[in-house]
Amino acid sequence: MEPDVKAFLLKIVQSLSMSLVWLLVNMSLGIYFGYAFFEGRPGLGNYIYYAAFLVSLVLLIVYLKKKWKGWQEINY
Repeated sequence: MEPDVKAFLLKIVQSLSMSLVWLLVNMSLGIYFGYAFFEGRPGLGNYIYYAAFLVSLVLLIVYLKKKWKGWQEINY
């Protein structure tokens, strides 16, 4: 396999795996532990969960942007 193709596929796998880890962590905390839902009015745990969700989403987007920055510059 050529090095450019291998690097491109590795970049795809790393992006997918990081996104899936982020999704599983947020799903576990939100749905399984019940922080995504609230009864009546939100509690402190709900506020912390949603703040951490938004911060981690921004960090994931920054990670993916850095990972894919300059991918068009591959010499074929």
